[in-house]
Amino acid sequence: MAKLFGRRKFLGMTGAAAGAVGAASLTSGGWPGAGKTYASVWGGPGFGGPRQDGGVDWQEIDRQHKAAVDAFLANIGKDEGKFWGNKAEFTMSDDGYKVFDIVCEETDWETTAGSVFPAFTYNGTVPGPEIHVTEGDKVRVNVTNKMQESTGVHFHGVHVPNAVDGVPFITQPAIEPGTTFTYEFECVNTGSHMYHSHHNAAEQVVRGLMGAFIIHPKDASRDPEVSADYVMVLNDSGLGYTINGKSFPDTQPIIAKKGDRIRVRFMNEGLMIHPMHLHGMPSVVFARDGFNLPAPFTCDTFTVGPGERWDVLVDCVNPGVWAWHCHILTHAESRAGLHGMTTALVVQEE
Repeated sequence: MAKLFGRRKFLGMTGAAAGAVGAASLTSGGWPGAGKTYASVWGGPGFGGPRQDGGVDWQEIDRQHKAAVDAFLANIGKDEGKFWGNKAEFTMSDDGYKVFDIVCEETDWETTAGSVFPAFTYNGTVPGPEIHVTEGDKVRVNVTNKMQESTGVHFHGVHVPNAVDGVPFITQPAIEPGTTFTYEFECVNTGSHMYHSHHNAAEQVVRGLMGAFIIHPKDASRDPEVSADYVMVLNDSGLGYTINGKSFPDTQPIIAKKGDRIRVRFMNEGLMIHPMHLHGMPSVVFARDGFNLPAPFTCDTFTVGPGERWDVLVDCVNPGVWAWHCHILTHAESRAGLHGMTTALVVQEE
C-alpha cells in the first residue's frame, strides 16, 4: 500500500470520498504506532480483485467470497460482550446521580484482522460503551481527555440545559488534553440517542468518538415488548465502513429463535447515508430520532442519514442465516467478497 498522508490531511481526503473507495491508506503521523501503514479508509477491497489475462478469474473471486463468509460464520458466538451490549458501568453518588466516567484516548483500532486504523476511543472501544439510563434519572458524566487535542461531548437528541450541550466555545470551554469536564442533567426525553464529539467532529467522530445514549421509559409498557434489544452504530470514512466499529467478516450476527421479536436501534455516526436492507423478513419502523412515529411502516430497506436514529422491530419467522447490510453496494460487497457494513440475522428453529 502506498504511504499517502498523515492524519491532519484527513478532512481533505473525506471531501474526495466518492472517488476514493478502496484506494487510500493512512499513516499514523503523531499517533500511537507512528510509521505504520494503515488499512484502506474505506474498509474494503474496493472495485479491484482477481483478474487473469483475457478476463476475470472467477474461481479466485468465488474463493475469496467463500473465505470471507466462512470466517464470519466461524466467528458466530465469539462476541464476548463487545460487539453487542457493551454497556457503560455507573456508580451512584450520595446526591442521587448516576455517575459515568468516560476517558478519551488515541489508539490503534482493528476493524478486521490486519486492518488497523489510528482511532479515538471512549473507554478504549469503538464505538464507546452504550449509556443506558431511565427517564427521570439524574446523570453525571465525567469526561477525561487523554488525547493530544481538545474535545467536547454533545448528547445528540438528549434534552439538556444549554450549559452542557457540549459545543466548545458556544456552550463550554474545550476539554483540553489532561483535563476533565463534568456534564450534569436530568434525563427527560426517552428514546434512542447518541453521544459524540462536537470538536473537530468530522475527524474525531468518524475515528471513534461516538456511542449510544438510550433513555428507557420509566413505565416499561410504553416500549414494545421484545425478546432482545440491539444497537447498530453505523460509521464510515475514518475507520472504513463499519457496524459497531467492525467490518465484515468481523461483525457479529444477531442470533434469535423462531418466533422472537427483536428491536434494533440504528444510529448513523458517519458522513454518508446508509440504506439498511434485511433479507428474508420485513422490518417495522416505529421510531425516528427517539420519537415514536404516528404511523409505523413496514419495509425491507430504510435509509439512515447522518445523525439519524431509526428503531425497528423484526418478527423472526423465517429460519436461516439472513444477510443484513447497507444497500449502497460499495459499502458492503466487491469483487473480492462481502466486506464493510454487512452482518446477518440468524433465526434458529425452536
